[in-house]
Amino acid sequence: MSHAFEPDRNQPEPIYRQLYQRFRQSIADGRLRPGERVPAVRALAAELNLARGTVETAYQLLIGEGYLLARGAAGTIVSPQLPALTMPNLATPTSPSTYLSNHSGGLPMPLQMGVPALDAFPRKLWTRLAGRQLRRSGLEGLVYPDPQGHGPLRAAIATYLGISRGIACRPEQVFVCAGYRACLDLISHTLMRAGDRCWLEEPGYFMARHALLEAGAQLIPVPVDEHGLDVAQGIARAPDARFAVVTPTHQSPLGVSLSLPRRLALLDWANRNGSWIIEDDYDSEYRYQGKPLPALKSLDQQGRVLYTGTFSKVLFPGLRLAYLVVPAEQAATFACQADRLHNHCPLLQQATVCEFLVEGHFARHLNKMRRLYARRRQWLVEALQTACGEKLQIDTQAGGMHVLARLREGNDVAIAEQAQQAGIAVQPLSQWYLEDEGRQGLMLGFTNVASAEQAAALASQLAALLTPPSAPSTAHGAGSLQE
Repeated sequence: MSHAFEPDRNQPEPIYRQLYQRFRQSIADGRLRPGERVPAVRALAAELNLARGTVETAYQLLIGEGYLLARGAAGTIVSPQLPALTMPNLATPTSPSTYLSNHSGGLPMPLQMGVPALDAFPRKLWTRLAGRQLRRSGLEGLVYPDPQGHGPLRAAIATYLGISRGIACRPEQVFVCAGYRACLDLISHTLMRAGDRCWLEEPGYFMARHALLEAGAQLIPVPVDEHGLDVAQGIARAPDARFAVVTPTHQSPLGVSLSLPRRLALLDWANRNGSWIIEDDYDSEYRYQGKPLPALKSLDQQGRVLYTGTFSKVLFPGLRLAYLVVPAEQAATFACQADRLHNHCPLLQQATVCEFLVEGHFARHLNKMRRLYARRRQWLVEALQTACGEKLQIDTQAGGMHVLARLREGNDVAIAEQAQQAGIAVQPLSQWYLEDEGRQGLMLGFTNVASAEQAAALASQLAALLTPPSAPSTAHGAGSLQE
């Protein structure tokens, strides 16, 4: 047994535990039999080039558990009274099952949606601000955090929303959450009951769909047209719904804006029925045509709108930091639920975002990104029109971080799977529909397209995937996707 043991110093398990397990395994599989003498501590330590204390610790564990019997000067033996054992093969553990996550932790793939321009983020500035927060931190950084979020950050968010989105709110109404999904979880735990009917835009954001279904909501798909959510259709389908989830500034994924008449109609419906509107203002900062639209929350006079926003798409997704603004009358109820959920974001990240806002870096960063994204979007649209103009119809959108290209023919799910295998992360539009009659299209993120040349190369690669193989002919045989 001793000759076969080679300690692995790269394993997290201590050497004495490795030696202990090897003795147990040798006893279990019969290589060491009851009554057989084992090497002396000094001899085994010298043979394995281990410290005597390491071998002594392993032996003491084995003696304490009854595997070995110490007989003084007569040496140490395997216990004669030891019953037959059936031990698992410790050297060949069962391989764990694997799950392919939506986010692998790696760098984004070309054309991936929902990821800001990471190459343009001011990392040196961010590191300097974070370092400053670390040096300033005292005992307050060691205690349980405020379940509503860092107080100065909530105040900075309230100020920012008042200026940029026309939302009048106090810090007490702001809740900092670990991403948009966490905002929905806080809402559902506070206000939603199992079986509540909820309007959901058709097509609509699939993450919201999953969260609401898990909360027990009954989803009512409501069509979206060129004016946004069709409120009349929603009332016809479910006039008594308790919730409506909308993306009014830049509809996800079609990119249209909810018109003013429909905004007013939606608020009127919620006021009359005592229903709640969940406004997802996920990338309202990026608009390339006309002036930014005010938030739906800015028109809310009776406190029926629950407003959500996120820093993940305007700074970087690794933050996992979003915020929820609730009506003043509901602030205490939400605070009680937030205290139960322990939905905390790291204090260092919150404090750094606060400094980024207060010192004016956030506003400058947004202005820089608007100009950059407008240019990158133009690169991708022009490249798609050149390479795929006959196969795709590009929807012109006023803002956002992705381009919607409708398919003239073909199956968007199959094309997206082929693109994924080719290293391009496009998303099929049809999967954003709750009902079966989803329209065919591809959604392509342009934020990390770094040059016109890269856009042209990606468009050519996509065009090859959109071209079906040529029919076999006597002259040339079967066509190729790359022709």
